[in-house]
Amino acid sequence: MTIQIGQALPDLEVAVIEEGAPVRRLSTASLFKQGRVVLFAVPGAFTPTCSDHHLPGYVQHYQAFRERGVDVIGMAVNDAYVMQAWAAVQQVPPGLRLVADGNGSFTRALGLEFDGTAYGMGLRARRFALYAEDGVVRQLHVEAPGEFRVSTAEAMLLAITTSEARTAG
Repeated sequence: MTIQIGQALPDLEVAVIEEGAPVRRLSTASLFKQGRVVLFAVPGAFTPTCSDHHLPGYVQHYQAFRERGVDVIGMAVNDAYVMQAWAAVQQVPPGLRLVADGNGSFTRALGLEFDGTAYGMGLRARRFALYAEDGVVRQLHVEAPGEFRVSTAEAMLLAITTSEARTAG
Protein backbone atom coordinates (compact mmCIF):
# COMPACT_ATOMS: atom_id res chain seq x y z
CA MET A 1 0.00 0.00 0.00
CA THR A 2 1.30 3.46 -0.90
CA ILE A 3 2.27 5.75 1.96
CA GLN A 4 -0.33 8.42 2.64
CA ILE A 5 -0.27 12.03 3.70
CA GLY A 6 -0.18 12.17 7.49
CA GLN A 7 1.76 8.90 7.86
CA ALA A 8 5.26 8.64 9.28
CA LEU A 9 8.00 7.58 6.91
CA PRO A 10 9.19 4.00 7.49
CA ASP A 11 12.46 3.47 9.32
CA LEU A 12 15.01 1.40 7.40
CA GLU A 13 18.75 1.56 6.87
CA VAL A 14 19.96 3.06 3.58
CA ALA A 15 23.27 4.09 2.04
CA VAL A 16 23.73 7.87 1.93
CA ILE A 17 26.08 9.76 -0.34
CA GLU A 18 26.81 13.32 0.67
CA GLU A 19 29.45 15.76 -0.48
CA GLY A 20 31.17 13.07 -2.54
CA ALA A 21 32.23 11.30 0.64
CA PRO A 22 32.35 7.55 0.95
CA VAL A 23 29.05 5.92 1.64
CA ARG A 24 27.54 6.00 5.11
CA ARG A 25 24.71 3.78 6.30
CA LEU A 26 21.99 5.71 8.10
CA SER A 27 18.48 5.03 9.28
CA THR A 28 15.77 6.85 7.39
CA ALA A 29 14.47 7.99 10.78
CA SER A 30 17.68 9.95 11.30
CA LEU A 31 17.37 11.48 7.82
CA PHE A 32 13.76 12.60 8.21
CA LYS A 33 12.94 12.82 11.93
CA GLN A 34 13.66 16.53 12.36
CA GLY A 35 12.82 19.43 10.12
CA ARG A 36 11.51 19.83 6.62
CA VAL A 37 12.70 17.55 3.82
CA VAL A 38 11.89 16.96 0.17
CA LEU A 39 12.60 13.42 -0.99
CA PHE A 40 12.51 12.89 -4.72
CA ALA A 41 12.96 9.53 -6.38
CA VAL A 42 13.99 8.57 -9.86
CA PRO A 43 13.74 5.21 -11.63
CA GLY A 44 17.50 5.06 -12.15
CA ALA A 45 20.73 7.02 -11.95
CA PHE A 46 22.24 7.80 -15.36
CA THR A 47 18.92 7.24 -17.16
CA PRO A 48 17.90 10.00 -19.62
CA THR A 49 15.13 11.95 -17.86
CA CYS A 50 16.70 11.41 -14.44
CA SER A 51 20.13 12.68 -15.54
CA ASP A 52 19.04 15.33 -18.01
CA HIS A 53 16.19 16.90 -16.04
CA HIS A 54 15.19 15.48 -12.65
CA LEU A 55 18.40 15.62 -10.60
CA PRO A 56 19.71 18.71 -12.45
CA GLY A 57 16.54 20.60 -11.50
CA TYR A 58 17.13 19.91 -7.82
CA VAL A 59 20.81 20.84 -8.18
CA GLN A 60 19.83 24.11 -9.89
CA HIS A 61 17.17 25.01 -7.30
CA TYR A 62 18.90 23.59 -4.23
CA GLN A 63 19.63 27.01 -2.75
CA ALA A 64 15.95 28.04 -3.08
CA PHE A 65 14.97 25.00 -0.97
CA ARG A 66 17.65 25.82 1.61
CA GLU A 67 16.42 29.43 1.82
CA ARG A 68 13.03 27.99 2.84
CA GLY A 69 14.67 25.75 5.44
CA VAL A 70 14.03 22.59 3.42
CA ASP A 71 16.61 19.81 3.01
CA VAL A 72 16.71 17.86 -0.26
CA ILE A 73 17.35 14.14 -0.67
CA GLY A 74 17.33 12.26 -3.97
CA MET A 75 16.86 8.50 -4.16
CA ALA A 76 17.12 5.67 -6.67
CA VAL A 77 17.10 1.88 -6.53
CA ASN A 78 20.77 1.69 -7.47
CA ASP A 79 23.83 0.62 -5.53
CA ALA A 80 25.79 3.15 -3.52
CA TYR A 81 28.75 3.24 -5.91
CA VAL A 82 26.52 4.11 -8.85
CA MET A 83 24.88 6.86 -6.80
CA GLN A 84 28.29 8.18 -5.72
CA ALA A 85 29.46 8.33 -9.36
CA TRP A 86 26.18 9.98 -10.39
CA ALA A 87 26.63 12.63 -7.69
CA ALA A 88 30.12 13.40 -9.01
CA VAL A 89 29.05 13.59 -12.65
CA GLN A 90 26.02 15.73 -11.80
CA GLN A 91 28.06 18.04 -9.53
CA VAL A 92 25.65 17.62 -6.65
CA PRO A 93 26.21 20.52 -4.23
CA PRO A 94 27.27 20.03 -0.62
CA GLY A 95 24.23 19.33 1.51
CA LEU A 96 22.08 17.70 -1.18
CA ARG A 97 22.14 14.05 -0.22
CA LEU A 98 21.58 11.04 -2.44
CA VAL A 99 20.19 7.78 -1.08
CA ALA A 100 21.07 4.44 -2.62
CA ASP A 101 18.16 2.10 -1.99
CA GLY A 102 20.09 -0.79 -3.53
CA ASN A 103 17.62 -3.57 -2.77
CA GLY A 104 14.55 -1.35 -2.99
CA SER A 105 13.60 -1.94 0.64
CA PHE A 106 12.73 1.68 1.43
CA THR A 107 10.96 2.08 -1.92
CA ARG A 108 8.83 -1.01 -1.21
CA ALA A 109 8.10 0.19 2.35
CA LEU A 110 6.78 3.42 0.80
CA GLY A 111 4.67 1.39 -1.64
CA LEU A 112 6.17 3.36 -4.53
CA GLU A 113 7.94 0.63 -6.48
CA PHE A 114 7.33 -0.54 -10.01
CA ASP A 115 8.43 -3.63 -11.87
CA GLY A 116 10.74 -2.67 -14.72
CA THR A 117 11.64 -6.26 -15.57
CA ALA A 118 10.19 -5.90 -19.06
CA TYR A 119 12.79 -3.17 -19.67
CA GLY A 120 15.71 -5.07 -18.08
CA MET A 121 15.61 -2.87 -14.98
CA GLY A 122 14.06 -5.08 -12.28
CA LEU A 123 12.45 -3.40 -9.28
CA ARG A 124 12.67 0.41 -9.41
CA ALA A 125 11.21 3.44 -7.68
CA ARG A 126 8.34 5.24 -9.32
CA ARG A 127 9.17 8.84 -10.13
CA PHE A 128 7.86 10.87 -7.19
CA ALA A 129 8.57 13.65 -4.72
CA LEU A 130 7.30 13.99 -1.20
CA TYR A 131 7.55 16.71 1.40
CA ALA A 132 7.87 15.67 5.04
CA GLU A 133 7.96 17.59 8.28
CA ASP A 134 9.52 15.87 11.29
CA GLY A 135 9.26 12.49 9.55
CA VAL A 136 5.59 12.80 8.60
CA VAL A 137 4.46 13.04 4.97
CA ARG A 138 2.73 16.37 4.30
CA GLN A 139 2.67 16.24 0.49
CA LEU A 140 3.04 13.39 -1.97
CA HIS A 141 3.39 13.86 -5.73
CA VAL A 142 3.62 10.64 -7.77
CA GLU A 143 4.09 10.80 -11.52
CA ALA A 144 1.88 8.87 -13.90
CA PRO A 145 3.89 6.43 -16.03
CA GLY A 146 5.99 8.33 -18.57
CA GLU A 147 5.24 11.71 -16.98
CA PHE A 148 7.62 14.28 -15.53
CA ARG A 149 5.61 17.18 -14.09
CA VAL A 150 4.60 16.94 -10.43
CA SER A 151 7.92 15.72 -8.97
CA THR A 152 10.16 18.39 -10.50
CA ALA A 153 12.09 20.81 -8.32
CA GLU A 154 10.00 23.67 -9.67
CA ALA A 155 6.72 21.88 -8.90
CA MET A 156 7.85 21.07 -5.37
CA LEU A 157 9.00 24.63 -4.70
CA LEU A 158 5.62 25.90 -5.88
CA ALA A 159 3.74 23.32 -3.78
CA ILE A 160 5.71 24.20 -0.65
CA THR A 161 5.37 27.95 -1.23
CA THR A 162 1.61 27.59 -1.83
CA SER A 163 1.22 25.50 1.31
CA GLU A 164 3.18 28.05 3.35
CA ALA A 165 1.01 30.88 2.00
CA ARG A 166 -2.19 29.02 2.94
CA THR A 167 -0.85 28.35 6.44
CA ALA A 168 0.19 31.98 6.89
CA GLY A 169 -3.11 33.35 5.54
